[in-house]
Amino acid sequence: MNLISPYLIFQGNCEEAINFYQQCLGGEVSVRRFGETEMPVQDDYKNKIMHAELTFGEMKIMFSDGAPHKKIIKGDNIQINLNFDEETKLEETFQKLSVGGTVTMPLEITFWNAKFGMLEDKFGIRWMVNYLLKD
Repeated sequence: MNLISPYLIFQGNCEEAINFYQQCLGGEVSVRRFGETEMPVQDDYKNKIMHAELTFGEMKIMFSDGAPHKKIIKGDNIQINLNFDEETKLEETFQKLSVGGTVTMPLEITFWNAKFGMLEDKFGIRWMVNYLLKD
């Protein structure tokens, strides 16, 4: 594993949140909007943020406006993202974390060229795991 990051999910006001946190923490922002991806969304959601990162020093916070059909509950809108440098370690960790929990997105290859999955563990903690595939 090479990076653990909080992933903050907002209900349509992600851009405002990123600007606020950048003012507070400094750093560089990178943004990918829903309209720039292969994800099918309604026209009014295409300019919303699918994924963004605020990097400051060795730290990184990730952000999203989340899926347009999912209701966000304040206090319940954070997940832990694990980035792996070994695919087998990603698979082992995902399997172990899912014991007694619920897989919300099975491990699969994504349009951002990564193996990715999501789950909620038996304690109610939500996890995202990511391994960038080699070109």
